[in-house]
Amino acid sequence: MVATLTQGKTLAELAQEHSLNFFLVSYTDLLGGTRAKLVPAAKISSVERNGAFFASFASNLGLGPDAAEIAVIPDPESLIVLPWQPNVGWVASDVYFNGAPFPAAPRMILNRVLTQAAELGYSYKAGVEAEFFLLRQTETGYAIADAHDTATRPCYDQLNLMRQFDLISKLVTYMEELGWEPYQCDHEDANGQFEINWTYDDARVTADRHVFFKYMVKTLAEQQGLTATFMPKPFSHLTGNGAHIHNSLWQGDNNLFADGADDGGLSAVGYHFLGGVLAHGRGLTALCGPTINSYRRLGAAMTESGSTWSPQYISYGGNNRTHMLRIPEAGRFECRLVDGAANLYLVLAGLLAAGLEGIATQANPGQRIDENLFVRGSEFDLQRLPSNLLEALEALKNDSLLMDVIGELATKTYFEFKYSEWDAFHAGITPWEMKQYVNC
Repeated sequence: MVATLTQGKTLAELAQEHSLNFFLVSYTDLLGGTRAKLVPAAKISSVERNGAFFASFASNLGLGPDAAEIAVIPDPESLIVLPWQPNVGWVASDVYFNGAPFPAAPRMILNRVLTQAAELGYSYKAGVEAEFFLLRQTETGYAIADAHDTATRPCYDQLNLMRQFDLISKLVTYMEELGWEPYQCDHEDANGQFEINWTYDDARVTADRHVFFKYMVKTLAEQQGLTATFMPKPFSHLTGNGAHIHNSLWQGDNNLFADGADDGGLSAVGYHFLGGVLAHGRGLTALCGPTINSYRRLGAAMTESGSTWSPQYISYGGNNRTHMLRIPEAGRFECRLVDGAANLYLVLAGLLAAGLEGIATQANPGQRIDENLFVRGSEFDLQRLPSNLLEALEALKNDSLLMDVIGELATKTYFEFKYSEWDAFHAGITPWEMKQYVNC
């Protein structure tokens, strides 16, 4: 039921092996939306060969209603059998248009950068810490699902965690069955917020699994009458949802970040890679924080718990969660810029491209800072992260490396959607404005 079991087998063979009646042939659009067709197993050979066809304009890929269909070709090595519907297999797919790889599809963008890395002899591995809220819909909006989850500092709270044991344990059991090797789960810093960690893997595998994880969490929550959200900042007074990415670069079985690491935790190659990510921090923000709401999380005012846990500056430190980049232990670093709305295919493509440039130019990240930047950040000569989506988009537009990585059609489409999102947000009048200015 996982990639390591599917190697070299066709989907038709896998259908027989796992008693599958259907396949969800799935792809991800530029805004992170997951699109799919349900294909009977009896017809999957044709789809694996020629693709499932989708009207191009129907998803957010930048093609008009006059364009021909896209062909979505499933990747057998990505197969995941739905644990709650075991006669259905889910497969991530690559997108083709007019017989050629479609350059503006997010998985294809990541594929390109991974190929560049492979040509240099590298493989890129990543892990993700996926945070989410469990909510209940009420007559007045959304509320924390557990009415007893009210502590000011609920992080790691045992009672709050175990009241959601049925859902959390089911998720972990399914992930174990899928071979993801989940290793811990906890109640996070906000009321109603949880995190489940699973073992890192090749970047494309992690991105595929993250897409499926969000689908699985939302589906199982719905079955219990709840809403699971990965929204970056659902409540202004609570910590937001991150999707922190742990990064390492390998040659075969050798972790290049650990090989020759100094007391700070990274090798020279690791610091160059990290330096490249820092150099493109502002441009990366538009990919790591892709929504209006993302900037409620980044650089936010202090929450009830006493911390936002989100970065404000382009900086790095050791095992210090007040920085954009953290080195928790030898051989890897964490990017805390990424939030729950991010499209991981685009994020990982951007991080890898920035890191490879850092290696090529021997980028120097400077001295690490061991201070609490939530308290003393203004005392250092540090560049601030963008404070809103518009500022982040302008930073991305001025980052030639990231613009090249994403490609002309994808960036054009991405900017069109995101500038439209910005305009729509500013066209509305908020209750705060009415209260503040009605007596002008």
